[in-house]
Amino acid sequence: MTGQDKFSLKSQISKSEDSKDWSWPFWFAVPFYPYGRRRTVKNEVIKDTIWTFDQLHGILYTITPIRMTVVKLKAGGLLVYAPVAPTRECVRMVNEIVAKHGDVKYIILPTSSGLEHKVFVGPFARCFPTAQVFVAPHQWSFPFNLPLGWLGFPQKRTQELPTNVEMAPFKDDFDYTVLDINLGRGSFVEVAMFHKNSRTLLVTDCALSISEDPPEIVQLDPYALLFHARDNATEVIEDNAANRRKGWQRIALFGIYFRPSALQVAGTWESLRDALKAPDKSRKAYFGFFPFRWKDNWQESFNALRGYGRPFVAPILQTLILPQAPKQVLDWADKIATWNFARIISCHFDSPIQTTPHEFRNSFAFLEQNSSTSQAFGCADEPLVEEDFKFIKELEANLVQRGVATPPKEKV
Repeated sequence: MTGQDKFSLKSQISKSEDSKDWSWPFWFAVPFYPYGRRRTVKNEVIKDTIWTFDQLHGILYTITPIRMTVVKLKAGGLLVYAPVAPTRECVRMVNEIVAKHGDVKYIILPTSSGLEHKVFVGPFARCFPTAQVFVAPHQWSFPFNLPLGWLGFPQKRTQELPTNVEMAPFKDDFDYTVLDINLGRGSFVEVAMFHKNSRTLLVTDCALSISEDPPEIVQLDPYALLFHARDNATEVIEDNAANRRKGWQRIALFGIYFRPSALQVAGTWESLRDALKAPDKSRKAYFGFFPFRWKDNWQESFNALRGYGRPFVAPILQTLILPQAPKQVLDWADKIATWNFARIISCHFDSPIQTTPHEFRNSFAFLEQNSSTSQAFGCADEPLVEEDFKFIKELEANLVQRGVATPPKEKV
């Protein structure tokens, strides 16, 4: 069987399968793709110690992994960091680990603002009724601040993560530090946890890495990859490894920058005209509507973003969130850099990220006044392309003008 045959066969299988195991009936709470049908991919990162569970998350076929991490505790039992949707498939996979290593003892919500993480905690906790739930401080909801019990969290088993690590029941296995930035209308909070035994750092959003090839979870149904691999609406894309890679790399640029500099958006009339010529006018293909046009240098933009797989801070955080408290962020990053970790598991994009504390700390150089990259974006060794930040910077200026956001503080 040729490589092309294998890709076609895998695509046909993923399209023909349909299972209640993947059903997620509460998708309307946060209506993101893939809505009510969520697959799960489990990977064993460290044998009998750490497992990751990937699902999909995105908008308009701009899809990326959203990740839960399960860690075995020295005394037996499991800790779950950032739960994903507890579909039958997902719960069955977790229970396979439970059968061998003990019950889920602790469930951690490591953010206060990430709806895509918060929405799954209550349902996941109900599947493991003896687990204690620990949440990051300063939880809030929009448009109304509601008690966690009203948001589906089990009231008798939910508590705020202790400020003092020594008060946490899992202190023998983990150290942790909390970044808590008051944004006025709510807080941005991220809890970084260091698993001492495996030298693994768990983070939510503050460290990302981009893989060159699409992750396994995205390839279960490659339609989104092939959709974005096109150069125009009239193009028919063949399903092969090269096109899947091309689609993934463009999705990564979309997901990170929203509107990267290498992207042009066609006018309405041009897009409608091309839609009439599109070979696929189905609802799945958005009736042939495809307004995206990529410049010839889009690959260079992706290569700069990937930076050979080094960790970096998401541009939206670099621009809108972290500059609100640069000293606080750098103190937090300095604390993390004292931990002797060898890998990072993030809740999005690639995982695990093989890295060092020094490389992690360098990714926050954009907050330093005297850094050689203080006027650049990204990290000290592999800076991101400043032009790709243009849309996010314009968004920031608009929010500041409307009084929704405040200007950034001075760098340290």
